[in-house]
Amino acid sequence: MNHHQKHLSACLIALAALFSTAPIGAWAATAPALNSASGYAVLSAGTATTPSSTVADPTAMVTTTGSTTNGNNGNVGSAGGVTLTSSAISGNVVHTGAFVNTGSTPAIGSASDITPLPIGVINDFNTAYGNYAAIPCTTTFAEDAPGAGNTYTGNVPAIGPLAPGVYCFHTAVTFTNTTLTLTGAPNGVWIFKVGIDGTGALTSTDSSVVMAGGNACNVSWWVAQAATITRGSFQGYILAGAAITMTGVAGAPSSFNGDALANGKVKLTDMNVTSCGAGGGGNDNDGDGNDKDKDHHDKDHHDKDKDHKDDSHHSFKEGGSPFDMDEHGDKK
Repeated sequence: MNHHQKHLSACLIALAALFSTAPIGAWAATAPALNSASGYAVLSAGTATTPSSTVADPTAMVTTTGSTTNGNNGNVGSAGGVTLTSSAISGNVVHTGAFVNTGSTPAIGSASDITPLPIGVINDFNTAYGNYAAIPCTTTFAEDAPGAGNTYTGNVPAIGPLAPGVYCFHTAVTFTNTTLTLTGAPNGVWIFKVGIDGTGALTSTDSSVVMAGGNACNVSWWVAQAATITRGSFQGYILAGAAITMTGVAGAPSSFNGDALANGKVKLTDMNVTSCGAGGGGNDNDGDGNDKDKDHHDKDHHDKDKDHKDDSHHSFKEGGSPFDMDEHGDKK
C-alpha cells in the first residue's frame, strides 16, 4: 500500500468513527411527507379508524368565520362537513358531509365544491402523523414540574433562538406573549413535538414564531391532542391529534403561515391562513382526488409538487452544539 493509499484509508477510518459516534439526531432529521394531505391549507381528517368515502365522520368539521385561505393552495378538506361564513377560500372545498356557505363574501369564488374527501388523503394524514410521532428527539425540555407541562410567559423562561432540530415537550406547552425565534439555513428543518408522553396540548396566545433565517414551511408542530392559537403570528405546519382552534381579531384577522391539519374539528375565526402546501388533494393538482391521467400517477401533481415534496424531506445539519439550554434540562 503506497503513501496515498494509506492516507486515504486513514481518512476513511476517521470519518467512519466520527459518524459512528455522533448522535444521529444531531446530524440530520427529515420531516415526513404529507403526500396528498399536503394539498390542504385546512384539513379535518376525522378519527374513524376505517374511513368511508360516502359516510361523513361526525368527529370531523371545518368551520370558518371571517377568515381566508391563500398561498400555494387554499384548499379546505373535511371528512365531515364544512361551514363557511363570510370567508374567502382560494382553493377547493372538498368534503364528505354537508357544505354550508353563508355571508356576503363569495366563499369559494371560482374554486370547486367537491365531494367526497378522498380516503387517501385521510390515510396520508394519519401515516404522516404516526411518522412524526416516531421521530427521535434531539432536545427534550424538562417540565416546569412533573406532569405540569411547560409554560412560557413573555420570554420567561427563555427559549431560543433555536437552530434546526427536533424539540420535544413531555406533555402540554403554553406560550403567552412569547416570541419564539428560529434561526438557521434556508433548508433547515424544525420539528416540535408536544405531548411525547402520550397527552399534551399546544396553546399559543398573543405569541409569534419569528424566522431569523430558514423557511416557515420547514417548521412542523406535532401535537398529541388539541392546538389552540389565539391572535399573534404563528407559523409552521400543525398536525394535531384532536381539534385545532384559531381565533384572531374581528376586523383585523391574525395571520397564520402554515397548514392546519387535524384528526378532529378545525375552527377558524378571523384568521388569514397562508398555506405552505403546493398542489391539490388526492392524486391530482385540483384537490378533488381524481387522477387526471387515469393511471393512478398524475403527472401534473407529481411535477408541480416536486419542490414542496423536496421541502418536506429537507435534512438539517447542526453546527456545533445549538442546544445549550441547561435551564430546560437539555442534553448537550
